[in-house]
Amino acid sequence: METVETNSVSLKRPRSEDDEANADEIKRQKVLEKSKMGNDSEQSIETVTQQPEDMKNEIIPNEESEEQEEEELEDSDEDGDPESFADMMKHGLTESDVGITKFVSSHEGFSGILKERYSDFVVHEIGKDGRVSHLDDFSVPVDDEDPPEETFTILSDEDKQRLEELQLFKNKETSVAIEVVEDTKEKRTVIHQAVKSLFPGLETKTEDRDGKKYIIAYHAAGKKALANPRKHSWPKSRGSYCHFVLYKENKDTMDAINVLSKFLRVKPNIFSYMGTKDKRAITVQEIAVLRITAQRLAHLNKCLMNFKLGNFSYKNHPLKLGELQGNHFTVVLRNITGTDDQIEQAMHSLREIGFINYYGMQRFGTTAVPTYQIGRAILQNNWNEVMDLILKPRPGAEKGYLVKCREEWAKTKDPAAALKKLPVKRCVEGQLLRGLLKYGMKNIISAFGIIPRNNRLMYIHSYQSYVWNNMVSKRIEEYGLRAVPGDLILKGATAVHIEEGDVDNYTIHDVVMPLPGFDVIYPKHKIGEAYKEMLIADNLDINNMRHKIRDYSLSGAYRKIIIRPQNVNWEVVAYDDPKIPLFTTDLDKLEGKPLPVLPTDGKFRALKMEFSLPPSTYATMAIREVLKMDTSIKNQTQLNTTWLR
Repeated sequence: METVETNSVSLKRPRSEDDEANADEIKRQKVLEKSKMGNDSEQSIETVTQQPEDMKNEIIPNEESEEQEEEELEDSDEDGDPESFADMMKHGLTESDVGITKFVSSHEGFSGILKERYSDFVVHEIGKDGRVSHLDDFSVPVDDEDPPEETFTILSDEDKQRLEELQLFKNKETSVAIEVVEDTKEKRTVIHQAVKSLFPGLETKTEDRDGKKYIIAYHAAGKKALANPRKHSWPKSRGSYCHFVLYKENKDTMDAINVLSKFLRVKPNIFSYMGTKDKRAITVQEIAVLRITAQRLAHLNKCLMNFKLGNFSYKNHPLKLGELQGNHFTVVLRNITGTDDQIEQAMHSLREIGFINYYGMQRFGTTAVPTYQIGRAILQNNWNEVMDLILKPRPGAEKGYLVKCREEWAKTKDPAAALKKLPVKRCVEGQLLRGLLKYGMKNIISAFGIIPRNNRLMYIHSYQSYVWNNMVSKRIEEYGLRAVPGDLILKGATAVHIEEGDVDNYTIHDVVMPLPGFDVIYPKHKIGEAYKEMLIADNLDINNMRHKIRDYSLSGAYRKIIIRPQNVNWEVVAYDDPKIPLFTTDLDKLEGKPLPVLPTDGKFRALKMEFSLPPSTYATMAIREVLKMDTSIKNQTQLNTTWLR
């Protein structure tokens, strides 16, 4: 088995540096103008795409809030025509920038387009019991305690708006009165149930006013009652958590949970899950929610267009991050150029040998300032550099309001002035600027601390990943695809070195490499020294990875260098229309949609592939091994654009 270097191939016509510099601002303006006009040829900044899917957005409840306006701004102002986008993405990262340079197989590579449509990438979660999550049942568990179906329709939109404002303390009213039209005891009972189940924290009573019956809603126990499920309304015999399968299209997991929580009028933190899933994909995963009935969840299927909920059950436990066994992927690579022999060789190699377990491009961001650079500055305790890297102007594709914010910051170094240019305050830039306003320019550490902890840790984890990728490329270049003395393997959770006499007992699939930290050991060969040299070059001490701020101390971890996917299958299909789906999804099957009839000799060929991977591995790196192509947005966007011409 030999290793192969990545070859960098330019797919665009050459341009002079002057042309590129002068065109940048024009391109940016064109992208913004086209996005406002709703151009048909969209390119996602976050992932590789070519032609958009015709999908309706989810219906948002009738409420005018700053949060919704921010979401609308985040979803807009980011797309442009393919050529403009590709030109702007020339400033993005390529694989070699983050240490991804080697392959394990010897087959000849070929081209193909990844995620031309988001429905070409489907992810099914594999639970800790090994069961693959599928949406195949919309039925609701029968429960005598459930309120009647009329509960969900008896309140008018105006009533719901007033009740929500009361529930969220958005006005000075202490109660809301709902007139009971065509009064009956049964109807009053349904209204009581509707208010209490749809607006947790509110209580109700019946009053007579001027000969008419009214249901009066009011707060049960002040603000502490907000969104806390009412204990006395939940049957003791029923598990406290409703588990369900979430099928979602073109939304990441947290976005989906935020939408569900808005519709249910509860806080997002009552949801739990085992892992987050890609945005630009169709994904199927298990979610658990505290004391929300399956009936109420199922009702959302009537109003959410790119989510579906099903396979409901009640259990006594939530879900925990990391409990999953992995994910099963179904991927279509369109417009492939490989011969049948090339494809067979590539897929057999993936099944038998596997791929290098690199951290994928998603780990490092999409702008000209990689996340690992910010992580390195944090570890160096260089807080002025951290601030500058997050806020400074950068070339390439960004939302217009971010460009203006960065320009204002570069010109004035005034957090208040820069913040005024930023309608979306929840982004990292907005959070840091708010922190600088609160704590001042001389206390950047506290200002940076306003950013949510997971986002802050993402930067230093990105730096660890950057080091790991580079070291693994060096390890494979130096020693190839065999275990050698001084390599590390895991015995249980403990890493030990391979000794000379034991080397024949292990293969490359047993070898792990460390992410740098204070609680790991390093290989006892040249690569151990390479780790030290790389960190010295970055002004870091490999023997002192504890930071004076505890959150930023790195303990380190171990990661297998080669992953062999399970359940690998593939098929080559011909097609004429790039817009038609090439396989049926769970939702298609539930709705009885047949697969389109494909020609035997179409204009294009696609590779349909399936495989299962453990957690924290990147499907794009498996696909990279098959294609022998750079999977970065920069390269894939250029490929998409070339094909569009």
